[in-house]
Amino acid sequence: MKSDFSMTSRVAVAAVLAFVASTAPVVAAPVHDKADTAFMFVCTVLVLLMTIPGLAMFYAGLVRAKNAASMFAQVIATVCLVIILWLAFGYSLAFTSDQTGTGFVGGFSKLFLRGVDVSSSAATFSNGVFIPEYVYICFQMTFAAITPALMVGAFAERMKFSALILIVALWLPLVYCPMAHMMWFWAGPDQLANAALALSAATTEAEKALAATNLAAVQSDAGFLFKLGAIDFAGGTVVHINAGIAALVGVLILGPRLGYGRESMPPNSLAMSAAGAVLLWVGWFGFNCGSNLEANDIAVLALANTFAATASAGLSWMLIEWTLRGKPSLLGLISGIVAGLVAVTPASGFAHPMAALVIGFVAGVLCFFSCTLIKIAIGYDDTLDVFGIHCIGGIIGALATGLVVDPALGGTGIADYLSQPGQVIATYDRSSQMLAQLQAIGVTLVWSGGMTLLIVGFVSVTIGLRAAPENELAGLDITDHGETADYR
Repeated sequence: MKSDFSMTSRVAVAAVLAFVASTAPVVAAPVHDKADTAFMFVCTVLVLLMTIPGLAMFYAGLVRAKNAASMFAQVIATVCLVIILWLAFGYSLAFTSDQTGTGFVGGFSKLFLRGVDVSSSAATFSNGVFIPEYVYICFQMTFAAITPALMVGAFAERMKFSALILIVALWLPLVYCPMAHMMWFWAGPDQLANAALALSAATTEAEKALAATNLAAVQSDAGFLFKLGAIDFAGGTVVHINAGIAALVGVLILGPRLGYGRESMPPNSLAMSAAGAVLLWVGWFGFNCGSNLEANDIAVLALANTFAATASAGLSWMLIEWTLRGKPSLLGLISGIVAGLVAVTPASGFAHPMAALVIGFVAGVLCFFSCTLIKIAIGYDDTLDVFGIHCIGGIIGALATGLVVDPALGGTGIADYLSQPGQVIATYDRSSQMLAQLQAIGVTLVWSGGMTLLIVGFVSVTIGLRAAPENELAGLDITDHGETADYR
């Protein structure tokens, strides 16, 4: 979310504000709230923590010992690469105005962070509340980093390191940035409220026409899915469905590991994976709470929901596995924890904690079946169940968000930012909200799946995807990196 407008919008805003200047209050330059800035600083670091070392440890413990170091290398290298690309062009593509008016991707107005300095501001979700643009850039950068890093788990133990790096380099601008723009980019609360105020202050027909034109321009300066009314508090579509469907497409092209389905491939360290899962949970508070951009009551709601859904999903996965297989496994427990985190992400700032408990319980059960019965029936080799947990969990969460945001179910409702100061709740309509959620899911599946098919196909025919059979058998630690995770 950024207040970044096309030249047409800027001219219209200036013209409208000129004729109400004598009656409108004097608006001071944005002042960055120190508490919110500190809050976002901490949340940004927490999201990095959930990726490195959290996700890296979670993945490294689940693969065979001969590939553990490669998991660390792939996740950490992905984060480093995305940070560089995000600062160079990713932020601009995701969070600046779309000059074409389609709402599918941003422009190049902030290429290499042009025009951004320590005084630059980013809007929050409250009128008159701003944070430094640098902290917003870094916070969104951590989201951009973890999304392709999630895919690493699907390709584990058989994809060449060079192929993965090229895929990530292409996937960020072609898949992630458009999805982030479509769902999260908008004008910001102050621009919407000011445009509405200017319209209400207009007296002549000419002034009203000009103000109405400006209001329409401000409303249209938003992502495609945002304009449809879809809601995603912290990344159910942008992060989880996006990465999950891309993982499935990738593994279908890549093919299964040698010996998959015929030989045992147990995790090398469940203890490491459990530690990684717990770090994911801790870091996820930055993920969900920080998506509010302010340290207020909604951030605290996200805190409660991140506790509730995660605990519920961890236990529901464990219980269903205990019932069907006779033992409550640690692997099942930590898998359920991740499924709960995924499912509550889009609803974390909208749902009542009791609704979050239900979301977590349902996600734990359905993701269990997705990673077992469905995976076996289809026969694909998603090494660490990225599709079964992130795509399926993300879909569960995205659909649930459309329901639990309802104030009648204890949800927050959706703010009407045309009513200054933007604290009025718009009328909730279940059918239209669920339609918007379904459209967001559909667009994510089609865009991410289709573009990933092209990207992985391109890499396959150029430098190749898979390690040589002898390298795969020996392990990617030695063959790709010339080292091992265990020197005992």
